[in-house]
Parts: sequence; structure tokens; C-alpha cells
Amino acid sequence: MMFDKILIANRGEIARRIIRTCKRLGVRTVAVYSEADRRAPFVREADEAVPIGPAAVAESYLRGDRMIATALNHNAQAIHPGYGFLSENAEFAEACAAAGLVFIGPTPSAIRAMALKGAAKALMSEAAVPVTPGYHGDDQSPDALRTEAGRIGYPVLIKAVAGGGGKGMRRVDQAADFADALVSAQREGQNAFGDPKVLIEKYIEVPRHIEIQLFADTHGNVIHLFERDCSLQRRHQKVVEEAPAPHLPETLRRQMGEAAVKAAQAIGYVGAGTVEFIVDVSNGIDSAPFYFMEMNTRLQVEHPVTEEITGTDLVEWQLRVADGEPLPKRQKDLAISGHAIEVRLYAEDPENDFLPATGRLERLEFPKTARIESAVEPGNEVSVFYDPMIAKIVVHGPDRAQAIAKMREALVHTRVKGLTTNLSFLRRVVSDADFAAGDIDTGFIGRHLDALTLPWPDAEPDAGAVSADPTSPWNDIGGFWLNLPPRAHLHLDRGDADHPGVVSGDINAPMPGKLIDVFVKPGDVVEKGQKLLILGAMKIEHTIKAPKAGTVTAVHASALDQVADKALLIQIGD
Repeated sequence: MMFDKILIANRGEIARRIIRTCKRLGVRTVAVYSEADRRAPFVREADEAVPIGPAAVAESYLRGDRMIATALNHNAQAIHPGYGFLSENAEFAEACAAAGLVFIGPTPSAIRAMALKGAAKALMSEAAVPVTPGYHGDDQSPDALRTEAGRIGYPVLIKAVAGGGGKGMRRVDQAADFADALVSAQREGQNAFGDPKVLIEKYIEVPRHIEIQLFADTHGNVIHLFERDCSLQRRHQKVVEEAPAPHLPETLRRQMGEAAVKAAQAIGYVGAGTVEFIVDVSNGIDSAPFYFMEMNTRLQVEHPVTEEITGTDLVEWQLRVADGEPLPKRQKDLAISGHAIEVRLYAEDPENDFLPATGRLERLEFPKTARIESAVEPGNEVSVFYDPMIAKIVVHGPDRAQAIAKMREALVHTRVKGLTTNLSFLRRVVSDADFAAGDIDTGFIGRHLDALTLPWPDAEPDAGAVSADPTSPWNDIGGFWLNLPPRAHLHLDRGDADHPGVVSGDINAPMPGKLIDVFVKPGDVVEKGQKLLILGAMKIEHTIKAPKAGTVTAVHASALDQVADKALLIQIGD
């Protein structure tokens, strides 16, 4: 018997996605919302909606105690955590069970087994799942780690064992750079996850990011729903996903699927999960080796492309499995039908290092030919508090060529007004000849960046007007939001409001935080783009760089100082 009512411990497009399936199944929903989300569509669409706290996630969407209390007060039987926030929090899953609520996700033990990358990879090795060559040991002394890096061979990746989303990750190309990179990765791991431990891995020069969608029930059944290719990324974050993976040989597809199932069986997994692999395509895809990277013990953002090629509703499967039902299908019942592509429409500026944008959406229109999973609607604000994804645009076609054609058409007829977006960038990605040929890997965007960031010819002239607004708080930093790696840079190239084209030398704090380090002093001569300081805020390190060349005339703060939002930190003269 299906649940009567569930609470959704999340927001935005995933909350709307869960609500849609629940309405079809006759399950009532309770939404929780922060003050910043009071007018968000998911609040209106749920059967009940309850305020959960201020805009800051630490006081709202991360408050598991409030989630549980709200669920009990509103007679919900289960909690769906969506993805992000509390979805991979073992303590929250345990608290749900202790309160008599069903956590719609895996067991706490399974979450813990995959939470620490080093321990997870050791477990996968024991289960005969291939892992990237590296060091996952307990000796965390700098000498031992440097020795292991030399044994593995440069380039290597340093990764926080508790990390994700690129946080606590550093590529090191030579031994001379290892010490500084290690300190930075350890510090960020401690700040972001409360754990400074790291692992060292061989850096794969030409990787493809291919992941397997898993599902398991409480009756011992474990299946996979084929793969997704998520290789098109900027700053370790996905921007285009597709299923199935282009040019993947059937033998490799079978091997990866079997390895993913082994991974799930090794930890007694239940529910939806994804095993992410790095595929080394340095010598082509036909006989490429693949390595376990991590397991996400939740539903993925890109799950719609899997639904499109398998004809399934994975949220419905989550609800049924959590309610004790067996999986609706067995492995033999599943087959790939056609090809699906998903792109993520973000409020960001690809021409300016993908700087996040904020503002009010004056216009937002999508074609009826695409599946749209949107967090917002016209009139809503895209704020600094949450991920700036506006929507996922999904298409399905009989084959990849026709799916690409449908996506091109869908993006041409997508309209956004009121703030800067990556719409033009997405149009150029799906129009690129190498993309059409399936010649992709995780370095694709970096290699093609100049071409991909050219304005689209028919772009509406006022579509990005807000990008030049000097009052936007995001204009002070680059490339930061809650789930992204540390690529924030101060950017002041738009000039002074009173003297256009004149770059200010005043460096202000982009947000409240703690100064990790300051690298300059009065009298120092700096070049444009030179590293000035590191600000720790919201568990992420933000490297702030010089907006212009000149001489440092004043430094107003020191390492370890707590600084307020907009506080003047450094001044640079001509």
C-alpha cells in the first residue's frame, strides 16, 4: 500500500518533480520552504506548505530536526530528501527511523559505506570493482603522501576523502607543487566536510565521466538502468548529460553495469543510486579501462535522461521500494529505447568564467517539444542563497542525431529575460561538430571555450542586461555557489559606475567570512590576476585576485580575521 502523505525535505525543481509523481499516484505532499522560497512554484503546488526557517540553508533546508518535527505534526509517513541537502546524511536517515518515519533512500549503513572516498574505494576493490590506481591509506603525513604521489606518478589528483562537487580537490602536475596543493586540499576538506583526510589518485589525462543508474529493493533484487554520459562539465560540475553514452561498446556497457551491481550488492544497497566511473579514453573507447570514482546514494539531478530511454518513473520506484514493494521490473525487462539529452539552464555568465547571476526573471518561455524540469517561473527571483539552475531541458529522439536536432530546436525557442544565463553557451555546445560526432571527454568545454562563449547571433539584445548591474552581489566574485568547487575570483573589469572602463582597485569581501591567508603587503607591486588572499566562507575557499596591475597601497585585514560582507580588504593604486 502506497504512502498517504510524504514530506519533501528539499526545494526547487526536484521538489516539483516529486510533487508531480505524487499527484499522479494519489500521495499527498508537504513542502517546506525558507523565507527566500516563499513565492517559489513548489510551495504553491504541494498539498501543504510549511515555513522552515531563514534563507540560509544551515537554518532551513539542513535542519533535520525541523524536517522531522514538521513531518510528524502534519501526519506524514515518510520523508523524501531529494538530492543535495540531507539526502546523503546517515544521521538524518537514522533520526527519521527513530521518529517512526520512512526515509525514502538507502540505509544509514549504505550511506556511510560510500561517504568516505578512500574507504569506499577499498570496499570496491574487495568486491572486485576496478578502482583508479592510487593511495587510500591512513598515513596522512605530508612525507608519506608526497612519497605515494611519486610512486603513482604525476600528474595526480589530491581529493578530500569526504569530498564531493570538486571541493577539496587539487590536480598536481609536478612534485614541486605538491606541498602547497596538499595544504589547500586538506584545509578545504576540513572547512567543507569537517575532515582533512585526503587520498591520492592517478590523474586520467583523457577521461569520460560515465555513470550507471542503479536500483535495489528490500527483497534482494539489484538492477541497473544503463548508463549516462556526464563528461561535459565546467569546474567538475555537469552541464550536459545524455543516455546512452555515445559510442559505448556493448561489451563495455555490460561490464560497467555488472560492476555497478556488484558495488550495490557489496553494501546491501536499497533504493536509487548511481555508481560513477572514470573511463580512460586516451586510446579510444573500444577497449578503454574504467575505474570506480564514487557512488551517489541518492537520486541524481540527471535522472530524467534515464527515465526517457527506459520508460520509467524513478521517483515512483523510490516510493514503491521505500514502501516495501519489489522492483517493478527485472533486468531482462529493461532495454534502451532511443537517445535522451539534458542540458542545465543556469543563471550564469559563461563569458565571465561562468560567474553566477542574480535577479528577477521577467520572461521565461520553453517550447512544448521538450521536457522541462524548472525551479522557477516568470516573476521569481534567482538569489544568492541557492544553486542558480533555472531549469533542466530534456529531449528524446529515436537516435542521437535526432535527439541533438530536437535539442537545438528546443534551445532556439527558449527565451529568458531579466538576467544573464548560459543559454547561448548551450546552443553552441549542441551545435558543435565535435559534440555531434560524440568526440567528448571532460576536457571538451575547456578546449572549446572560446568558441562556445561567443554570443549567439539571434540573442535578444536585452537578455543579459542584468549582467552589467554593478549592484549585483555576485559581481564581486566568480564561479561560486553552494555545491561548486573553489574557483571564485574577484572580477571588477566592468569598471566604475561613474567612470566606465576605469577598473577600481578597492577589493571588498564578497560575503562574510574568515581570511585564510593574505599574500600581499603595502608597497607590493602586483599584476592583474595575481592572487591576493583566500577567504573562507560557507565552507568553501574563495581565491580573490587582483582586478588590475598596480601597487598595493593598503591592507586592512590579516589572516584569521573575521570580515563582514563588503568590508574593504585591500586597495591597489596605479
